[in-house]
Amino acid sequence: MSLQMSRRCALTALAALGAFALTTPPAVATATPAQIATSKTNGVTYLKSLQTADGSYAGSGLSNEWAFSAFAAAGTAAVDVTPGGDPSKNARTVYRDLLSTSGWPSASPVVTDYERAALNAYAAGIDPARVSASRNLIADVYGYWQPAETGYFGPSANFNGTVFAALALNGARTTAGQVRVPQALRDAVITRLRANQHNDGGWNYSKAEGNATQLAAASDIDMTGAAMAALCVSGVPSTDTDLVQAKAFLKSKLIASSGAFNALFGVNTDSNGWAVSGLNACGVNAQTGDFLTSQGKTPVDFLIAQQFNPGGGFKYLPSDTSPSAYASIDGLRAVAGGGFTSAPPVPVTAGAPQWVGESSLTSGTATKLALTVDDGTGALKVCSVALTPTGSTTTLGAVLDAAVTAATPSGCVTAVTPLSGTGAVTSLNGTANSGANTWKVSIDGSTFTTAARETTVGVGDTIAVRWGV
Repeated sequence: MSLQMSRRCALTALAALGAFALTTPPAVATATPAQIATSKTNGVTYLKSLQTADGSYAGSGLSNEWAFSAFAAAGTAAVDVTPGGDPSKNARTVYRDLLSTSGWPSASPVVTDYERAALNAYAAGIDPARVSASRNLIADVYGYWQPAETGYFGPSANFNGTVFAALALNGARTTAGQVRVPQALRDAVITRLRANQHNDGGWNYSKAEGNATQLAAASDIDMTGAAMAALCVSGVPSTDTDLVQAKAFLKSKLIASSGAFNALFGVNTDSNGWAVSGLNACGVNAQTGDFLTSQGKTPVDFLIAQQFNPGGGFKYLPSDTSPSAYASIDGLRAVAGGGFTSAPPVPVTAGAPQWVGESSLTSGTATKLALTVDDGTGALKVCSVALTPTGSTTTLGAVLDAAVTAATPSGCVTAVTPLSGTGAVTSLNGTANSGANTWKVSIDGSTFTTAARETTVGVGDTIAVRWGV
């Protein structure tokens, strides 16, 4: 299911799990550290109650995998979440197994399937590029690049696919904390994010670029939070003019008496959660300055007032009498200070590593690798390259050769010199080395060095090839 569809469907689904009492009374001032700590503790308890007996949060009929982003923000490792204390069914292992299956996500996947998975795998402590020898979520996202509309992922009409591409490709870093995608790719997506900002300072789920009517239409609170986060994780500072305008839009929708945002779908937990997560991702305190109302309320106050305690679930609408799983995820993630993903906490389970991921390619097992080719003209090429390795590693030459015929989208590589053997790449796609301007390569965001056919490429590596000094 696409992110946008799961988002809307989930808004109407109410969960009936957990023990409930009365809602927390509305705070009379900003939420205190003690209130936030209690909210996190109870919220985690509720989300744990959503785990099925087999350890799942996602799968057939389930769409609660965003719980991993909330757990991470709240300081709970997914590997520590087990049904009935059975470590063999811990949430991380079960989720990784699901993502590794050939039938996942569906027969007709969309880009948001892979973006959602990358964000939540990262939060769960699974390297999204190395889920298994055959599953590379970063490469899966690369496959939806739009060559005719540089900077968009998936059909441009569904703008949220591009927003969540920025969140996934920048937010789901390497296990060492390095942004794995090249600056040229980041810049191309940033340009599209800016071009879709509405006149009122916010964003919506659909494309607005080049359409005066859409640019003048009212923005959505939820998508404004997501787009703000997308810009910030892409390296745009919160002082940037577009982000200042976005903050002004959110401020204009703040209700003084409650700290809720006046969203297109009415006052609700999900909209507040997405907006606060956007502010969190940009390092903006949602309890001070522009977001502390004249009546002493903040967006975090509203979220905590929506929570059942001690049950821990959050209701979607203020009038609801039972919690919603999706609202509980959005609410907890925001109250805990999270953006749309967070690095996984160190597990408390003895012997459990913070991260898991495939360590090598498997000879004879088809895989995908993420590749960008930048010839310096601004015509960036982005693709997912399919190949079947013959050993535990492969080479840059093998990847470039495979990209000629097995890249999605096609056209990423049309010709490479030399055609075989070893040595520096002297020409790619018709652009030859010239003086100090030569082809260079970066792996997983490392420093660019001479691109040689024999350069080692491992499982899940994100490869950037660039012509220049």
